[in-house]
Amino acid sequence: MDRLVIQGGHPLRGRIRVSGAKNAALPCLAAALLTDETVVLSNLPAVADIRTMVKVLQALGTEAALEAHPDGFELTATLACKGSEDPKAPYDLVKTMRASILVLGPLLARFGRATVSLPGGCAIGARPVNLHLEALERMGAQIEISHGYIHATVKGRLKAIDHAFEKVSVGATENILMAAALAEGTTVLRNAALEPEIGDLARLLVEMGAQIEGIGTGTLTITGVARLRGCEHAVIADRIEAGTYLCAVAAACGDVVLDRCEPEHLRSLLDLLERSGCVITEREGQDGRQLRIQREPGQKLRSKDVTTLPFPGFPTDLQAQVMAVMTQACGISVINEGIFENRFQHAMELERLGANLRTDGHTAIVAGPEELTGCTVMATDLRASAALVIAGLVARGETIVDRIYHLDRGYSGLERKLQGVGARIERVGGGKV
Repeated sequence: MDRLVIQGGHPLRGRIRVSGAKNAALPCLAAALLTDETVVLSNLPAVADIRTMVKVLQALGTEAALEAHPDGFELTATLACKGSEDPKAPYDLVKTMRASILVLGPLLARFGRATVSLPGGCAIGARPVNLHLEALERMGAQIEISHGYIHATVKGRLKAIDHAFEKVSVGATENILMAAALAEGTTVLRNAALEPEIGDLARLLVEMGAQIEGIGTGTLTITGVARLRGCEHAVIADRIEAGTYLCAVAAACGDVVLDRCEPEHLRSLLDLLERSGCVITEREGQDGRQLRIQREPGQKLRSKDVTTLPFPGFPTDLQAQVMAVMTQACGISVINEGIFENRFQHAMELERLGANLRTDGHTAIVAGPEELTGCTVMATDLRASAALVIAGLVARGETIVDRIYHLDRGYSGLERKLQGVGARIERVGGGKV
């Protein structure tokens, strides 16, 4: 099993190009099920979850080809879904990736039936699929759960609904948005999630011929059409990857420019890091927007409190990374996890590195600055892995991060990108994503 070996204490300097957003790419891949024409998706990150989703689509009757870019960080997918007599997303594939539930809406909308294994993914708390199923049932689907599978059918086309989600859910918004694109009538989705990845999916659907109003707002109005067409679409940059590198520089010091990112997708983190004492500059580059972050050795960080909330609030997917940063800040930081109930599993591993913190339910209290010292730590989920890497970049001596298959699910060549800005980090074990 692969692990990362990190020699800490070296500031980061240089440039990093941000890859495409995994959390945008996955629903866009699922949207290819909505048409029998060719959909070409570019700027996909070369991560395990993308390859898994492509395998899921192939199991559902999709002709799929993945082309790797020369740098090895990005992929282009060419997809044409001709359909299957038995559209089934099997457990062997779905168990590793929660986003596979996103094939349910498109399958029902186009083929009138679907069998999808209940999903897996990172063990960061309960993420029930009831919000997806309730909306689909209101659209006319008959749904039964048995032997670990969701069995869904609909007679004719799904029917439009005026639906308010009980709670904000990114996945449910995406699933029902795709289903409504081919439904009969005009669907209104209220209390829809606002994440940029949903806007990217909506723009793809419009390119495919869908009629959607209210993109970027909490109310989406979708007028269903009889069929959708193929198109070409470049996925947006990954705000969580960009945020992870910003946190790495904030913690380990240095001067790094991030190419191809969208500052407005990161506003809550940028504000936090600036208030903590980092210098951040936004500017236009040849390949989209750029962010430059500077914190020189000896420049103190100030502790700040964080509460994770749905977008545009502070993202839960950056909570672990910011906890690593706050171990180096002067004072007490209070971090409240407002999304998932089991997302402090990295805290114990940070303590092994020397962090001074404690957790109580949904709250973590971090005291700093604390000198971290290298040891062997174990990654428990995707973003926890990134937090441990950041802590390892700070820690004196050698840090070994085990179980980095979590990391490979969401970051394209993280150690190679960090090597490019001066980090002493290497992968050992011989595995490859």
